[in-house]
Amino acid sequence: MWLSPEEVLVANALWVTERANPFFVLQRRRGHGKGGGLTGLLVGTLDVVLDSSARVAPYRILHQTQDSQVYWTVACGSSRREITKHWEWLENNLLQTLSIFDSEEDITTFVKGKIHGIIAEENKNLQPQGDEDPGKFKEAELKMRKQFGMPEGEKLVNYYSCSYWKGRVPRQGWLYLTVNHLCFYSFLLGKEVSLVVQWVDITRLEKNATLLFPESIRVDTRDQELFFSMFLNIGETFKLMEQLANLAMRQLLDSEGFLEDKALPRPIRPHRNISALKRDLDARAKNECYRATFRLPRDERLDGHTSCTLWTPFNKLHIPGQMFISNNYICFASKEEDACHLIIPLREVTIVEKADSSSVLPSPLSISTKSKMTFLFANLKDRDFLVQRISDFLQKTPSKQPGSIGSRKASVVDPSTESSPAPQEVSEQPASPASPLSSRQSFCAQEVPTSSQGLLKLFQKNSPMEDLGAKGAKEKMKEESWHIHFFEYGRGVCMYRTAKTRALVLKGIPESLRGELWLLFSGAWNEMVTHPGYYAELVEKSTGKYSLATEEIERDLHRSMPEHPAFQNELGIAALRRVLTAYAFRNPTIGYCQAMNIVTSVLLLYGSEEEAFWLLVALCERMLPDYYNTRVVGALVDQGIFEELTRDFLPQLSEKMQDLGVISSISLSWFLTLFLSVMPFESAVVIVDCFFYEGIKVILQVALAVLDANMEQLLGCSDEGEAMTMLGRYLDNVVNKQSVSPPIPHLHALLTSGDDPPAEVDIFELLKVSYEKFSSLRAEDIEQMRFKQRLKVIQSLEDTAKRSVVRAIPVDIGFSIEELEDLYMVFKAKHLASQYWGCSRTVASRRDPSLPYLEQYRIDASQFRELFASLTPWACGSHTPVLAGRMFRLLDKNKDSLINFKEFVTGMSGMYHGDLTEKLKVLYKLHLPPALSPEEAESALEAARYFTEDSSSEASPLASDLDLFLPWEAQEALPQEEQEGSGSEERGEEKGTSSPDYRHYLRMWAKEKEAQKETIKDLPKMNQEQFIELCKTLYNMFSEDPMEQDLYHAIATVASLLLRIGEVGKKFSARTGRKPRDCATEEDEPPAPEPHQDAARELQPPAAGDPQAKAGGDTHLGKAPQESQVVVEAGSGEGQGSPSQLLSDDETKDDMSMSSYSVVSMGSLQCEDLADDTVLVGGEACSPTAHIGGTVDTDWCISFEQILASILTESVLVNFFEKRVDIGLKIKDQKKVERQFSTASDHEQPGVSG
Repeated sequence: MWLSPEEVLVANALWVTERANPFFVLQRRRGHGKGGGLTGLLVGTLDVVLDSSARVAPYRILHQTQDSQVYWTVACGSSRREITKHWEWLENNLLQTLSIFDSEEDITTFVKGKIHGIIAEENKNLQPQGDEDPGKFKEAELKMRKQFGMPEGEKLVNYYSCSYWKGRVPRQGWLYLTVNHLCFYSFLLGKEVSLVVQWVDITRLEKNATLLFPESIRVDTRDQELFFSMFLNIGETFKLMEQLANLAMRQLLDSEGFLEDKALPRPIRPHRNISALKRDLDARAKNECYRATFRLPRDERLDGHTSCTLWTPFNKLHIPGQMFISNNYICFASKEEDACHLIIPLREVTIVEKADSSSVLPSPLSISTKSKMTFLFANLKDRDFLVQRISDFLQKTPSKQPGSIGSRKASVVDPSTESSPAPQEVSEQPASPASPLSSRQSFCAQEVPTSSQGLLKLFQKNSPMEDLGAKGAKEKMKEESWHIHFFEYGRGVCMYRTAKTRALVLKGIPESLRGELWLLFSGAWNEMVTHPGYYAELVEKSTGKYSLATEEIERDLHRSMPEHPAFQNELGIAALRRVLTAYAFRNPTIGYCQAMNIVTSVLLLYGSEEEAFWLLVALCERMLPDYYNTRVVGALVDQGIFEELTRDFLPQLSEKMQDLGVISSISLSWFLTLFLSVMPFESAVVIVDCFFYEGIKVILQVALAVLDANMEQLLGCSDEGEAMTMLGRYLDNVVNKQSVSPPIPHLHALLTSGDDPPAEVDIFELLKVSYEKFSSLRAEDIEQMRFKQRLKVIQSLEDTAKRSVVRAIPVDIGFSIEELEDLYMVFKAKHLASQYWGCSRTVASRRDPSLPYLEQYRIDASQFRELFASLTPWACGSHTPVLAGRMFRLLDKNKDSLINFKEFVTGMSGMYHGDLTEKLKVLYKLHLPPALSPEEAESALEAARYFTEDSSSEASPLASDLDLFLPWEAQEALPQEEQEGSGSEERGEEKGTSSPDYRHYLRMWAKEKEAQKETIKDLPKMNQEQFIELCKTLYNMFSEDPMEQDLYHAIATVASLLLRIGEVGKKFSARTGRKPRDCATEEDEPPAPEPHQDAARELQPPAAGDPQAKAGGDTHLGKAPQESQVVVEAGSGEGQGSPSQLLSDDETKDDMSMSSYSVVSMGSLQCEDLADDTVLVGGEACSPTAHIGGTVDTDWCISFEQILASILTESVLVNFFEKRVDIGLKIKDQKKVERQFSTASDHEQPGVSG
């Protein structure tokens, strides 16, 4: 590349001059290329250790003048070819011009100007794409791609200098963190270390310090442990590694690939060495933290934050903290954790004004809301800019006047938001002391009582507080203290949240306020207000829709709190059904998961249907991430955290719990239902109160407190059952003595009650103990632990999936368990690679984690071609992709252009295992439809006739002892429109169902089991055209074998013998009986194209983008004549009678289309001319004119038995097919090169064969 000219003072230090002329010098870096000795080693080491992004391209061109000591760099190159191109351009275009100048200064000025001009011209052609990365960073990215063979699609995020510990020796080098890989390169005194690890393979990532490794980062995969240390900023590096590993886990979990955020604010001053991707990831991390801290909707984006103070009227103080501004909210968090939190939605803001500065109150800003609250911020650094940003966001926030209809035009739109413009929200919403929630107009107020109030209010109308005595008085006091709190701290979203708020929550929220406060603390209120009418719309859309989720919901409805009167009648059940179905419809990836019914039924007791729905959204999507999916990953992650915390806080109990195996049993039921299923209802809701305020921390604290309270008994337990019973009885007796609700019998208690019930435990006492003993838990620490556990959980789930898939493969497949596992990893990596780099593909949408393990990873034809090329024992050179395409069509039994692992392994096994007969059978089938596509064999008439004759007795298209394919009836539909009749409609229906229909899988399995073993007699006969394709494949297959000549001679003998057999067989065939059937088939064919046009088209090479040319590369005469190997009589000048005229499948199209009867024309094979001394010649021997007249003899045919018998006569062929090939070596090679295959760039075709 051309470089802006820069001065170089010492031109020869570390460089060797290779070419020179009076004005320019071409130099090579010492240590690059061959030789170089000790100096070269030192230079190479220096280049790697000192600065990876220094301009140390191995070649450069300097400009010099005779009398000057100063040199100027004008170009550099990573390869000799690149630098030579620049050198030749300079010699051809500048040398003559420069010799005319008199002054050396003028020469230098002219050269510099010319080089600047070239660079400007090059840059003009490059369209800037989004944020341009700094030049130094781009250089590092290029170096990374070259060093590790990464494709264009692999983006570098950042790179760091560090040491990799190989044994006890640190290797100083550079760590490159890309979106999908962790790479390290070091070159020390001739010793090179190059590492590439995929983020999806990492099982452990942690920062630790030991005596051996001072402050290092440990990276574990399934088969290696890596240690990196000596970072300049280990914290930043580790944080970025964590983020990238997290993205990879997310990809394994739900197939979400990494998408760059295009809507990021541009930096005011671009950082010198920070890429746009790094800024993107930093912004994501900040956004996630911001949303989690203030419980904001998922589409909220942080715009910026600044330090300031907030005047708190309740204690007359200026509290220092941070102000955060995003597109819909202004938030404040104090430096002291509990001092004060504040959320001001911009939709509530009425006035933002700059107050007068004073020495007491510098740069104050006052914000007033609709609820008549005013917030005073001060000590703002850049107040004017801040006010401008707030006013920009306010303009985008619709102001809703009472009675008007405002359409929401938020700057960031949630894809799931389909809400239409809806009536204005109640303006006095947060301020009204009476619960504002009940005054909201909801979707069907006239029809259903649950649309406006909670079930508890509907079922407990007749018990005034006064009748409840002391309990009632206590409840009244609670209500009163909350109202005083609202008066001092504000009510609604804009409430000041302080340590006092938490203390009140811990004392228990009164029944009348519970729904309102749950909505506020969880953040569900914000989403409900900004999406009016959304729930009603979902209910309408989902009513009457049937899916797997609705089936499961129906099954669980009557199991949801059956002991509560609200769910002993249709009113409660119907409300629960609507909420769960609406959520399943909103979020099909979760759909419905067990335990959601229990949680939702409690939410419905305290809020209307719409409120319960938004609480459920907050719970599933933000507060308990990944809890309610098919694999309950979130709950397993928090179970891992619970185990870790047990080790830290209760070490003496930890080991016992591990031995008993109790933790895995208890934690899922405790965490998934927030203790609602294991504790009496009135007690569990108090924990839910704290959970909505504090998050998962409370659940973990209470779980630890329960174990701590039962430590002695647990240590005395002998097995899991005993421990579970004891814990169950303890939890059954956790009571809420302050509850004003009538006690509800707890089903769990009825099952576990014994003779001597244990002492009652007060829930408030349990909570108090949990805060006293375990309150050191912090939200950030829990997030950190979640990351660590997520790696473990997801990788163990992946291992389970791998074992399940491998177990599903039939025993007679021939591969060992280890080989199958290796093949599975290669297969999965190929699927994932399409997500990394296949930007145009929709693979992410193809993988559905709810499908059976076997169906989750599937690959398409182009990915299969790449795997086939590197793993097949039948390497056919340039013919390999064609063979791969045929194998893919043979394996793709359901014609969805994707194959799963079982099908893939079946194909591989057919080539690697089995005897000569089995392998030949596979090869034979690859040259018959459906493997031979219509484009490859236009004369499919003959084959179609054989199919219709034999379909009743046929079992499967590939080695049928593997029992993997549908009977031929299902395969019969060739890709011709007229054959896609009623038979294929039935299959279409089965395939078209959106949810996985398990009955369909059962039917498929039954069919597979019914398939009878096919014998070689069941195989259809092969016509002349297909036989020639088979010969061509065999010639290509032998071209790289050490026994090449012997094999060629043997196959020539066999081919000539078979051609004679076919000719002889033709004489015995009853041709008269066949004619009518030929005619009948012909009538169904599409109208024949014009013969002369067709012939002319065949003689032209295919266009580059012609998909047909790609599908069957060997079908076009003009494309690759050298691919086609043919048998021709040695020394005889007659090219006409040889099979060379029959190379292309397309060539016979005219004759086949023109007549429905068979003709033996001058182009048919004259077998008598073939002698035993035949040799191989290239396809160039054939003359194009001969092709037009030639035709394939459609009456000629050969059976599999005849081919097998002929091959058995040649021992060299028998040995070739019976020799064992080790697939293990090929898998190792494939793993080395797999990252270099970019599915995005077609120019980088893998050159791997065999």
